[in-house]
Amino acid sequence: MQVAAVQHTIVWQDPSANHAHLAPLIAAAAQEGADLVVLSEMFSTGFSMDTECVAQAPEGPSVTFLQEQAALYGVWIAGSVPVADQTDALPVNRLVLAGPQGEQHHYDKEHPFSFAGEDQHYRPGQQPVTVSVHGVRCTLTVCYDLRFVESYWPLAAHTDCYLVVANWPQTRRHHWRTLLAARAIENQAYVVGVNRVGSDLNLEYSGDSVILSPLGEVLAECPPGMEATLMAEVDPGQVAEVRSQFPFMNDRRP
Repeated sequence: MQVAAVQHTIVWQDPSANHAHLAPLIAAAAQEGADLVVLSEMFSTGFSMDTECVAQAPEGPSVTFLQEQAALYGVWIAGSVPVADQTDALPVNRLVLAGPQGEQHHYDKEHPFSFAGEDQHYRPGQQPVTVSVHGVRCTLTVCYDLRFVESYWPLAAHTDCYLVVANWPQTRRHHWRTLLAARAIENQAYVVGVNRVGSDLNLEYSGDSVILSPLGEVLAECPPGMEATLMAEVDPGQVAEVRSQFPFMNDRRP
């Protein structure tokens, strides 16, 4: 499976502008042969705590955008959206995975980023989600989840590729790249880390998006600070081969 990671800017709290900006980038990735296109966390709004302004219905405009783009180009598309799915509860930070035949799966971010007050505006998700895309078992994660090894480790035996979408600030870019590599190496799985670039009201984002092999090797990476799309092949056979050659997972203890 060919995976395209789109490192892009975000217009603050303006879904329509972001949809218009991303549509040609998705089209270009599809034309280059992508089977799965991955966008950033909160790709249509930026990482906003103003949920009254940005939270959308489960089938709101940004989820609909993903579904329409997936159908139009015959690809799978993933991106995070602030979703208000209950009238009596906080919204969720939802990573939506839309397929070309109308398939739709979602994962709600399990670890809201309390350092920025996300836990005061978004409720945590309750369960992990792994989806088979073209025979590749993809586990969905969002940004701050990356810091919690226990969210990745138990799923490794049934995961070929972890998707990590983010709004990870430039000031902690070393943490981003280091943790992505650690998750790939320790779980012997591909990791696709997709981060935004540009700035919002308070922060700068350098991107540093990367696709890593099950050995933690860099297969493709974006230049920091600029928009770009990277692409690499993700092969479940390679995951099986690495785990067979280096059967470290057999030594894990409960």
